[in-house]
Amino acid sequence: MTTIFLVTGALITGAVTTYFVVRSQSASSTAPPTIPPTTNIDISAVAATGYLEPQDEVIAISAPAFQEGARIKQLLVKPGDKVKSGQVIAILDNRERLQASLQQAQAQIKVAQAGLLQVKAGAKKGDIIAQTARFQATKAELEGQIASQKAAIASLEAKLQGEKTAQTATIDRIKAELQNAQTDCQRYKSLYKDGAVTAQQRDSFCLQQDMNQERLKEAQANLSRIVNSYQQDIQEAKANLNRTIATNQKHIQEAQATLDSVAEVRPVDIKLAQMELQAAQAAAQRARADLDLAEVRSPREAQILKIHTWPGELIGNEGIVDLGKTQQMYVTAEVYETDITKVRVAQKATIKADGVIDELRGTVEEIGLQIGKKDLLSTDPVVDADARVVEVKIRLDAEASQKVAGLTNLQVKVVINTSETTSSNSN
Repeated sequence: MTTIFLVTGALITGAVTTYFVVRSQSASSTAPPTIPPTTNIDISAVAATGYLEPQDEVIAISAPAFQEGARIKQLLVKPGDKVKSGQVIAILDNRERLQASLQQAQAQIKVAQAGLLQVKAGAKKGDIIAQTARFQATKAELEGQIASQKAAIASLEAKLQGEKTAQTATIDRIKAELQNAQTDCQRYKSLYKDGAVTAQQRDSFCLQQDMNQERLKEAQANLSRIVNSYQQDIQEAKANLNRTIATNQKHIQEAQATLDSVAEVRPVDIKLAQMELQAAQAAAQRARADLDLAEVRSPREAQILKIHTWPGELIGNEGIVDLGKTQQMYVTAEVYETDITKVRVAQKATIKADGVIDELRGTVEEIGLQIGKKDLLSTDPVVDADARVVEVKIRLDAEASQKVAGLTNLQVKVVINTSETTSSNSN
């Protein structure tokens, strides 16, 4: 899961000092400037830049690593939706194939169960039971093979539809570009007749029309090639399916017609059959787990902030959606290392974003344990871009959280009131 921050700007700590000095000068402008020679200036606040984020930060939801190359078949949410923990967000296009794999694994369990029964049946007394088990095993194997080959056919048909949709979209785009080029060509021909443009300018735009026409022909040819290729593969897969059905039905008939005598069952044979059954059951559990992963679920109760991947698209590095617990918003403030000793948990803070939100209030909840470089960029040329800072988490009040629930990553200016700490230190 990737935490995504898209924020800019920075505020130098000296802004607070300037604020109090200017305010002091303004308040005393009507009186003579009589300052004692040993005046101690009390800096009762720390200024910093920061950004808004949900509780526990923004997380990017994606498919598991082994699902690389999967596409979104169905998206069940939209930006702004509230989701519960475990709620299905998206369904991948490989669910049907994984469903078939599960069915095949379940069929293999039946095969193993039948084999175990066959081994336990014993010798001559159990000939009929053994042969019946063989019949059931053969039938179960047929069902598994048919399910697997049907899944392969369904996968080819889905790929055909996906490729066809993508190529059709390309053709539509080229047609639109061709239409624009035709319009430009006609316009420049008219302008050329009026003497408003040169022949070279006219030919340039008309050449674009011809190029788009060739691109359209090529895209249409590619569409035909894609359709023909996949249809041929589908026909071959269906032929293999029919051949499999015919072959296995013959095996079933042979199993029904033949009664073979079997030797006395040894304990080692029973143990082997039991282990084969356990292996089949484990494979079915793994197939069920893989099938569950074809449904992408929310790991927590949160709100959908942004959608990166839409139905029919491949899942990229950004994942499928971003979500966050926006019912409680935080500010991550970057406090200069020279000021961090003044900051304490439970201190009050005011937050502003000029022209975007009204003044917000919050409380310092967490002070970082590492010093790093500033992440936020500044438009002030005198600010040190390599300044070292500590991240401070500020929990917004309930009313403030509600106001900015839809403003994740908004850059803000933060002023932390350190007066209580200053007063206690002076005592």
